[in-house]
Amino acid sequence: MSSAVLQNLMRCCRSTLARQTFLSVRSSPETSATSGQVFGVLVTRQASGSTRYDSDSSDRPGIWDSFGIWDNRIEEPILLPSSIKYGKPIPQVSLSRVGSASVLGLRKQNEDRLRVACIHDNLLYFAVFDGHGGPHAADFCYTFMEKFIRDALEEDDDLERVLKKAFLGADKALHTHLSYFNNASFMTAGTTATVAMLRDGMELVVGSVGDSRALLCRKGRAKKLTKDHTPERKDERLRIQSLGGFVTWNSLGQANVNGRLAMTRSIGDFHLKTSGVIAEPDTRWFAVQHANDSFLALTTDGINFLLSDQEICDVINQCQNPTEAADVIAQQALQYGSEDNATIVIVPLGAWGKHQSSSNVYSISRSFASSGRWA
Repeated sequence: MSSAVLQNLMRCCRSTLARQTFLSVRSSPETSATSGQVFGVLVTRQASGSTRYDSDSSDRPGIWDSFGIWDNRIEEPILLPSSIKYGKPIPQVSLSRVGSASVLGLRKQNEDRLRVACIHDNLLYFAVFDGHGGPHAADFCYTFMEKFIRDALEEDDDLERVLKKAFLGADKALHTHLSYFNNASFMTAGTTATVAMLRDGMELVVGSVGDSRALLCRKGRAKKLTKDHTPERKDERLRIQSLGGFVTWNSLGQANVNGRLAMTRSIGDFHLKTSGVIAEPDTRWFAVQHANDSFLALTTDGINFLLSDQEICDVINQCQNPTEAADVIAQQALQYGSEDNATIVIVPLGAWGKHQSSSNVYSISRSFASSGRWA
């Protein structure tokens, strides 16, 4: 590690500690196993494997905010290679901290699936799949989407292109898989897919088809990362109509493709492919701001049809940890009248716990809307 690289990193860090002069990394045989000097700050390795930063060598936990990371309740180590690459301290997002929940609702079976995994040392994977017409498509994506991502990564480093190749590859392979059963009803199975990948703790790429969502809580405000693929969208409706499909509206004003499907993009639904239903995802790239971003959340429509994006942020911000928050959100959706499966994945980021929100009141109109949606 050259002194020039470290000096450049120090200039980018927004803390008085990072501005201290630092030219070398020194350690002795007696202390190298337990501590070292990083950015002029004593690093003490605890028995749990986490890393505590002490600004004054006092053995008192340092304040994460001095590194542009607010909350010291999540004691994650700094990703040194990524921090040097981006010129700012970046915390390691641990999969053990991720919270998730999936509840049945009033359905006979839970067709939602969720997945959290490590693709490579520097690449994390989060996904939710909301199946319909049976669990076959959601099960397939849960099992094999990572494989298609890994295969695409061997040929391309651009995560947006990787996700597009993976989604289309999964759709094609699912068709082959379901064809083996020679059962026409299986060909009507489909699933939404909302997938997020976090590289180097900093580079966030999201791909989605259907009406499952991804949102980021930034400075306490919800930032929607995906757009629902529904016939209400003019661009989606025009594509359906241009390819021979049609759109109808039910008594509650909900639009459906050919009177059968409430979304215009999905993996599966092969009986509607000739009517314009496609598996190509919308993808977006974001730079995570750990000083401002509290969490990433992926939700299925059993949650996001009943709670607005901002309400989801507000409820989660009242919780102590992502596991508790996921349970609270899922149960709140049921209390608001969700009859569908409700699934959520919550990924804590650097500003977890920084923004507190006032509680929301129950709305009876939600129950009315819900009863019509899933009747």
